[in-house]
Formats: sequence, C-alpha cells, structure tokens
Amino acid sequence: MKHYFFTSESVTDGHPDKICDQIADAILDAALAQDPNSHMAVEATIKDDEIFLYGEANTRAELDYSAIALSVIAAIGYEEQYHVKTKIGL
Repeated sequence: MKHYFFTSESVTDGHPDKICDQIADAILDAALAQDPNSHMAVEATIKDDEIFLYGEANTRAELDYSAIALSVIAAIGYEEQYHVKTKIGL
C-alpha cells in the first residue's frame, strides 16, 4: 500500500490570492451581465501597488477592466492607490 501526503492551503480575507479571485469574478460577472454568451479566461495578480490583468476574453461586452479591478479594491476597503496593467486578448 502506498502512502500519500495530503496538503492544503488556507488564506484569510485580504490575502492577495483572495483579492485576485474577487477581481476575476467581478470581471466575469460584468461580462456576463452584458453578454450571457461570454467566455472569459482572465486572471489577476497583485504585487505591491500593481494589479496585472491578463488572459483571454471572448465577449461582446464593453468592459473597463481597470475600473472593475479598482472598484473591487475600494469595496474591500483599501485606500492605497493601485496601478492597473492589462493584457487581455480576444
């Protein structure tokens, strides 16, 4: 019988991974609200005061990716100024 190790990661509210998930979810929600046939593969990464948005978007929705990301940050309660860089292809 083989032995396996089970591991898992747990992060708390405010952790960059959770914030990035919230940003990606908000982008998907905004796309689906305008175009229910949207297919999105957009990711977010945060480092210091930079937010990087990247991936693929197959949608007819008109999205302001930077505004969506910054609104998520503001809703969480962060008051720092973030700079957003976007590289999202069609």
